Amino acid sequence: MAASSGPTADNPFVYGEIVSAAAFADRADERERLGRDLASGQKVFLISPRRYGKSSLVRDVMRGLARQKILTVEVTVAASSSYIGFLESYAQALLAADTPAARLKRWASELLRGIRPEVRFDADPLHRQGAGGQAGKARVALSFPAVRTARDTARVANEVFQLPARIAEARKQRLAVALDEFQAIASFNGGSVEAALRAAVQDQRQVGYVFSGSEPSLMERMLGPRRPFYKAGPVMRLEKINPEDFAAFIDERFRGSGIRPADGLGEAIVDLAANVPYDVQRLAHETWDDVREAGKRDAGLDDLHATLLRLLGAHSTVFEEAWQRLTLPQRAVLRALVIEEGQELMSADVRTRHRLPGTSTIQAALAALLRQDIITRDGERYSAVDSLYREWVARKTS
Repeated sequence: MAASSGPTADNPFVYGEIVSAAAFADRADERERLGRDLASGQKVFLISPRRYGKSSLVRDVMRGLARQKILTVEVTVAASSSYIGFLESYAQALLAADTPAARLKRWASELLRGIRPEVRFDADPLHRQGAGGQAGKARVALSFPAVRTARDTARVANEVFQLPARIAEARKQRLAVALDEFQAIASFNGGSVEAALRAAVQDQRQVGYVFSGSEPSLMERMLGPRRPFYKAGPVMRLEKINPEDFAAFIDERFRGSGIRPADGLGEAIVDLAANVPYDVQRLAHETWDDVREAGKRDAGLDDLHATLLRLLGAHSTVFEEAWQRLTLPQRAVLRALVIEEGQELMSADVRTRHRLPGTSTIQAALAALLRQDIITRDGERYSAVDSLYREWVARKTS
């Protein structure tokens, strides 16, 4: 087959990974505000539905702070399966922040005064051999093997939670800490960890924190009047990007890569993807790939819909399996939610039109769909988390 004469630039749309600043559409105000708050030692709570780009936003802000000579530490709370596992991961990340391996063990002993961490260096399995046949970079691993009881764990927690302030003081540098998927911390040790962490961080003036979470209802409850983090710091709620700005961004990225978008292409992508940043980037990315593969220099609405049909076909098995796992009332409610755009599901008209069960059964089905992360809620409106699944439900079910 002859080589294509179409555009050869890299795909300008990124999804499914932490992205660079160049891949952001808007978010300038959020980045500036979060960076300013962290640099001044604020304790910020960032609440965002999944797929809105929360982790990429935090990573980009932390990169900017690092350029200002602020030490940065990022830990995903939900990656730990236990309280002590989280404490080990957190202490390891803090101690390793910009610390030469040769002095890390001494650094750990000096700063974790009342406990005896075990620090070891393992060869990174992904980098066992570097360039020229040299050994790859060693990976630090920290653990607290002496911990046996709940009292031991509480003592370790107190030391670890004080660690950021001690590091900032010892280094004579400000520190910024990002604890991602922070809502998972409530599941550790019966939730008492919230009180211990709040007591530790509230007086750490040289340390900024961003506690970010992608389960808005859980995060909102953590900030309620009866919880330790009530009024602990400013709250940022990541909203959808202005659709007109997002559409213009999509069109501009197509043009910048050598593919001319048809009038309304960016708007159609944003609309089909329900203006969810991850889904918008995915649909734009896949459309761009298909157009480039075809050797074309123009992208139109027909190309967009061809890509959508390809994606629906590629995901049909997964979507079918997800659908079959639902109960019959859950299927009926999900389909009605999709067709009615998540509104007035309890009304007699909608219930009759979609042959829905009674209101109590509808409420139970909605609660189950929320728990399964199939749908999300914004006020009184419900929507499917994955816009591609939404399209599949609308087209392939009855």
